[in-house]
Amino acid sequence: MPTRPQAVVFDLGKVLLDFDFQIAATALAPASRLGPLEFKRVLDQSPLLHQYESGRISSRGFFEEVVRLTGYSGSEPQFQAAFADIFSEIVPMLALHADLRARRVPTYIFSNTNEIAVTHIRERFPFFRDFDGQVFSYEVGVMKPHSRIYDAVEKMIGRRGAEILYLDDRAENIDAGSARGWQTILHHDGALTIAEVGRRFA
Repeated sequence: MPTRPQAVVFDLGKVLLDFDFQIAATALAPASRLGPLEFKRVLDQSPLLHQYESGRISSRGFFEEVVRLTGYSGSEPQFQAAFADIFSEIVPMLALHADLRARRVPTYIFSNTNEIAVTHIRERFPFFRDFDGQVFSYEVGVMKPHSRIYDAVEKMIGRRGAEILYLDDRAENIDAGSARGWQTILHHDGALTIAEVGRRFA
C-alpha cells in the first residue's frame, strides 16, 4: 500500500493564487520612462526579482533598483500597492485546501515569493491564514529548487519522505521534492490535481 500523506505542501503562485505581472506593469508604467511591456520585463521573473525573492535585497532596495531601471516617479507606498495587487484566487484549489483542513490534514505553503506580496496576500485573502505553517524563499535566503529551502520545509513539518505530499506547477521544483522521496503532483489542471489528491487519501 502506498504511504498515506501526513501533510500536504502547496506552492502558492499558479496553484492557490493566479498572478499576472502585466497588471502591475500597466499600473506603474505611466509614472516611468518605460512602456508597460518594458516595465514588465523589469519585474517578471527577472534577475532583480530573483534577488529580491532570495532575500539578497530588502523591499526598500528592490524599490530603489526599480526606480533606477525604470525612472518610476511615484512613491514607495504607491509602488508597493500596485506591485502587490496582481493576485486572484484559484477557487477549486482553495476548495481542495478547505476540504483537507476539514479532514484535519496538516497543510503548508511553500513559495518562491517576496515580502511585499506576502504582506498584501495576508491582508487580502483570509484563506492564507489557515495553514499550519509557511516557508518563503525571501526568509530562507534561497529559492526553490535549492535543497536548503526543502530542508526548511521538512524541519517545519517534522516529517520527511513519502509522508509529505507536495503540489507545484513547476517541474524543476517537483523534481527536487521527488528526489527527497516526497510524494508529488505536478499541477497544471485543477480537476486532475484534485482527483489525484483524493486518490492519495483514499
